[in-house]
Amino acid sequence: MNIDKSKIKKILCIKLRGIGDVVLSTVVFDNLLKEFPNAKIDYLTEPPSKAALEKLSFLNDIILYKKNETFAGLKTIAKVFFNKYDLVLDFYSNPRTAAITYFSRAKYRAGFPYRGRTYAYNLFGPEERNKYHAAQLHIEFIKSVGIKTDSANLHFGLDEHDISFAHEYFKNNFNGKDFIVVLSPSGGWESKKCDASKFAEIADAVNEKYHAKFLILWGPEDYQDAIAIQNNMKGPLVLAPKTTIREGAALMQAAKLVIANDSGPMHISTAVGTPVLSLHGPTSPRLQGPFGNKHEWINLSELDCIECNLLVCPKNHECFKNLPVERVLSKVDSIISKNKIVIAP
Repeated sequence: MNIDKSKIKKILCIKLRGIGDVVLSTVVFDNLLKEFPNAKIDYLTEPPSKAALEKLSFLNDIILYKKNETFAGLKTIAKVFFNKYDLVLDFYSNPRTAAITYFSRAKYRAGFPYRGRTYAYNLFGPEERNKYHAAQLHIEFIKSVGIKTDSANLHFGLDEHDISFAHEYFKNNFNGKDFIVVLSPSGGWESKKCDASKFAEIADAVNEKYHAKFLILWGPEDYQDAIAIQNNMKGPLVLAPKTTIREGAALMQAAKLVIANDSGPMHISTAVGTPVLSLHGPTSPRLQGPFGNKHEWINLSELDCIECNLLVCPKNHECFKNLPVERVLSKVDSIISKNKIVIAP
């Protein structure tokens, strides 16, 4: 089936799960806006990801799927049905979003051809799950349903308050010429989190070589990890105050470099344009690493259990604890060089 682009007036994009997954899906927006300049674009996601999208002016509406709400599925199906979309792009394609897509009764319904869900769609993304980077997979998805792709930009919405907050915070805590590096200990699983002692060792080595100053960003689940890094570090650092997701994103945007685990903040950093070095253990950096040429990733590739995808490490977390700091510094060198980051003497 070929999409009659002249008939597309309302588009719904669907992506559930975490904020990092949603940020990676924003790679489709520039392409949709170019191909369907007169269409309204809505987005269906879960409440935690609203912050990443609500300040994007080109989005018409954000629909929240509140999975713990009574009759959440039926309420969402009803809302989507009555919105009368012409094109639904289900980037999640689990049984629930497949049903939402099917009952939308949109003329064009696109999803991944996963077993038991193909009934919902008449357009299909690629079959391969582990062939592309997670952001590139979204590009391949819209390409496979006949939408031209000439942009690979990620998006994250910030407003004047967020940017002003970051500007004032940096002015009050750092010198304008400082090489400021954000450390983000966040990680969706325990095994994805680099140990605090190694994080501190990496930061101290970066400080020794580049005289960097550090800002540790944290969310409610990361506070103890942030404190542990602070207690292990020798170099100059500031523990960020409690922030909203967008305020944290603005702080990352104002920094020169972000060092992060494979996490939502890592992907947010790429979306706001700050170079990031991601630290990987159980996950594949080729599939989930930072998206774009200005970034770098590192893992202990020679380890026999690397990229195990286990939520809890059954060993001693060697993938992080044994990571040579010299290799990390070489990645920092690469980021500084290719992004032409100027470091004051």
